[in-house]
Amino acid sequence: MEVVAVVGLGYVGLSLAVAFGARRRTIGVDLSARKVASYRRGIDPGGEVCAAQFAEARWLEMGCDPVALAEADYIVVAVPTPVDDAHKPDFGALVSASQSVGRHMKAGAVVIYESTVYPGATEEICIPILEQCSGLQWQRDFHVGFSPERINPGDTEHRLATIRKVVSGDDAVTLERVAALYEGVVDAGVHRASSIKVAEAAKVIENTQRDLNIALMNELAIIFDRMDIDTLEVLQAAGTKWNFLPFRPGLVGGHCIGVDPYYLTHKAVMLGYHPDVILAGRRINDSMAKFVAEKTVKEMVRAGFKLKGCRVNVLGLTFKENCPDLRNSKVADLIRELESYGLQVHVHDPVADADEALREYGVRLEAWEDLPCAEALISAVAHHELATRPLRQMLDKIAPSGCFIDLKSQFDPGTLRSSGLSVWRL
Repeated sequence: MEVVAVVGLGYVGLSLAVAFGARRRTIGVDLSARKVASYRRGIDPGGEVCAAQFAEARWLEMGCDPVALAEADYIVVAVPTPVDDAHKPDFGALVSASQSVGRHMKAGAVVIYESTVYPGATEEICIPILEQCSGLQWQRDFHVGFSPERINPGDTEHRLATIRKVVSGDDAVTLERVAALYEGVVDAGVHRASSIKVAEAAKVIENTQRDLNIALMNELAIIFDRMDIDTLEVLQAAGTKWNFLPFRPGLVGGHCIGVDPYYLTHKAVMLGYHPDVILAGRRINDSMAKFVAEKTVKEMVRAGFKLKGCRVNVLGLTFKENCPDLRNSKVADLIRELESYGLQVHVHDPVADADEALREYGVRLEAWEDLPCAEALISAVAHHELATRPLRQMLDKIAPSGCFIDLKSQFDPGTLRSSGLSVWRL
């Protein structure tokens, strides 16, 4: 049976490697020796793969040396594609991975990219690197496919096997080979795109569409706040119509929704078109941490607190619920905004890695027991462990007549107000 290699063992690559490794010989390659060692022990710190899944992947071998790629018939590249501080695409990891693949791949291999890029990037950036580093000629000595990742971290329902996979190839034969490969691990089946560019475009607009819908909800929340109207109540009422889309306002962070639109806008600008709507949505979503901080401060002042030295408990730091991923967390932006007002911010997150939080954001995570009784409490991330805590425990962490800021609209405002708290929710 043909051998598969997976380059990059993050939450996407690891899930793929484990799935393939349960069926055929699979080689997983990652630069992080610490990560590989953990996986070999059957432990995924990200929580996406359980011990039983590692055990089932009996044909999976993992290491840090890309030399093993020479044995692979298929090489799947699943590395991060972030943006830099100027919101420009950062292809560093993708370029480096392509160089490693090119230096070691054998003639006849099919290289499949899963990393999100703008339409055309695979052929404009990756393939020339593969040719240069391998000395092989594209479409004669090797072929390329693109199958954008769709894994939703922290989601136990929508997994690799249950999400239909978009596949593409540089010719008809390669398309069928790529489709057959993924059909072996994706029960939901595959959708054959007509070209690599179509598959690239499909991925980047999936997250752009979601980003824009959330931006609309965020703008509505700002407007309704000025009207003293509860946004959730409006959305519940509007949601009784069959075709009203169920989006909610919130902080938009992470490595997908808050990043991918910039890849599309970057390419659009290169082509001489300014994408007003997409960039407007990005500006709104990127401004929400500041808006929430300002609302928190106003609520505290209205409650009679003098800001300097006041304490704020922030519950949750990761970019989404039930997921330890801290990349591009907008809660970190919220914390910085609060601190700029002289507030003492205390942060608790039951699923985030404390060392990573300190390294990435300078945030010291505190145990629940160590949180003070603060003048304000912000429920920022809807982790199950936080959402299921008894309300009494929540109230113990907020001063009488304190301010309860509920970004996910999880808690009953009437109950909170009956406890003497002022309540604001996004």
